[in-house]
Amino acid sequence: MNKWIQWMSSILGVMILGCQTSAMAQDTYPSRPITLINPWAAGSSTDIMARAVADQIYKQLGQSVVVVSRDGGSGVIGMTVLMQAPADGLTLAFTPMTPVTIQPHHLKDLKLSPETIQPVCGITENILGLSVRADSPFKTIADLIATGKTKSLSYGSPGPNSAPFLAVDDLARHQKLDLVHIPFKGDAASIQELLAGRLDFATSIAASTAAQVKAGNVRLLAVASERRHPGFADVPTLKELGIDVTQLSFAGLFAPRGTPPQILTKLDAACSAAVKSDPVKEAALKSNQILAYQSMPQWEQRVRDEFQKQGAAFRAAGGVRP
Repeated sequence: MNKWIQWMSSILGVMILGCQTSAMAQDTYPSRPITLINPWAAGSSTDIMARAVADQIYKQLGQSVVVVSRDGGSGVIGMTVLMQAPADGLTLAFTPMTPVTIQPHHLKDLKLSPETIQPVCGITENILGLSVRADSPFKTIADLIATGKTKSLSYGSPGPNSAPFLAVDDLARHQKLDLVHIPFKGDAASIQELLAGRLDFATSIAASTAAQVKAGNVRLLAVASERRHPGFADVPTLKELGIDVTQLSFAGLFAPRGTPPQILTKLDAACSAAVKSDPVKEAALKSNQILAYQSMPQWEQRVRDEFQKQGAAFRAAGGVRP
């Protein structure tokens, strides 16, 4: 009996010590540099914002934040790396919702979901746009639709099942268009192909085409979001044109599921301060991105709601996407 009591006491002691060690680790967080994964192409609008936010998180938490690009699979590769990382707050990712809310419905056995990835905070809203070259015969989205009903048109996107791709896929279904999809690793590559004349149009985050639009090389015909892009207030939404196609895209910070609440609270506070900082505001202005901070509860709810919405849309479409 005495041996059993001694054994139980030692087990309880180990458990208490473990809890104390865990609590100390959370109190001293972050004790080492943080890795911030960019699951999209280097130099993309996501990459630009990730680096701006990383600098401000460093100022808030006192540890360096190293941004690494792990692009591919429309965000899936980088977010899978995040999902498999220790839940200690030392590995994070900044990305649009796509790999968590859209891709799981389209890729068999993909384990990414709101149950395996922890939303930390929302940072930006991505307005999605359809663009053509400045010398394109398509002066309006109506011109493009009219031609797409009579002959095949090619377009580029930042990847299969990305939000920009789904916007055009829905447009094609809605308007019965004959379109050939050519996927790329990020917006920049498809925009270069558009400029080279090898695509009829491109679908991307509007911020990614902004420089070319302002230079007069590209024309933004319409956006697929709920509102117009503030930097291009004369460009209508598809919905305003009577086309019932809307695709939302918000980007934010994510951590592995299971990250301790105390660490998440610290990260959310650092995120809030980062979005309010002048350097992040300046980075957003220069790259034509729209800041839209969402607290951890708000961001988690949005991600869960979008996951459910995309699942319903996928099933309504017959469970098959081209």
